[in-house]
Amino acid sequence: MSSTNDTTPKAISAHPFRGAVLRGLGVVLPPLLTIVIFLWIGGTVEQYVLDPVTRGAEWVVAWWIADIREDQDLPLDQRGKVNPWVDGELFQRLPSGSYVPKNVYDQVIQNIGENSDPKTGAYVFRCYVRIKWLPPYLVIPLFLCVFVLLLYLLGKFMAAGIGRFFWGIFEGGVHRVPVVRNVYSAVKQVSGFLLNERQMQISRIVAVEYPRPGVWALGFLVNNGMQQIETIAGDECVTVLICTSPMPMAGFTITIRRAEVTDLNISLDEAIQFIVSCGVVVPQPKIPAAPAQMPSPLIGNVPENVSAKP
Repeated sequence: MSSTNDTTPKAISAHPFRGAVLRGLGVVLPPLLTIVIFLWIGGTVEQYVLDPVTRGAEWVVAWWIADIREDQDLPLDQRGKVNPWVDGELFQRLPSGSYVPKNVYDQVIQNIGENSDPKTGAYVFRCYVRIKWLPPYLVIPLFLCVFVLLLYLLGKFMAAGIGRFFWGIFEGGVHRVPVVRNVYSAVKQVSGFLLNERQMQISRIVAVEYPRPGVWALGFLVNNGMQQIETIAGDECVTVLICTSPMPMAGFTITIRRAEVTDLNISLDEAIQFIVSCGVVVPQPKIPAAPAQMPSPLIGNVPENVSAKP
């Protein structure tokens, strides 16, 4: 009996602590997941777009401004020195044997550290370009502005007839590559569905019994069913994308009879919120507003149930 009495207060006292932790987690988790998602998107853009563009700009600018001298380019009395003078300018000898201007070398060493001794002139000038003209606080805003501007110009160009003509030539070349054409066609259909406003308006939010009868899953009706599957099923079918929580981009594509699909009266945003929140944010049913009721007809400002005196 004593052991039971000893453990009961501990178990009871543990519940408020666990509840407080869960409430704190509920407060912290939404902004934390939002930050993580945006950091993942930013990291992906930085790794596959921003870094290659920045490195390409570094190579071009460094090649344009590079002043790299070899030993045979120096005056005879200056050859072999660590800091020779060439045309009135002091140079610095590198481990590779080439020479770069001393002021450029000092700026690079000051920023990358003395322990990272650059060995080639090309590397020195790439670091110099990055330090002087391509710092991150200038590159990122400039890149975003240029990227949005290019997207705008590309969209206007594609809206014109000549743009569609050249794009048709490009896609014709892609479709001639055996493996690439299959991947490109699938990606184009998915991206077109996600970015085309007309298709997004036509698509419907549905509920289907998946993965077994009695269990309902939320899905996006994306297209008609495959003709071969309709022949096997002996009925009209549709293609539904079953999204998985908490990432709507992942999921399963199923083909199901049209009669087994139930339309839901919710918007695309509500469906995505439901999936991302793992069912915590439940869409509220849309109840049409009741028409305004007119007041009861009055006879000489006297209600109907009150007889008027002669």
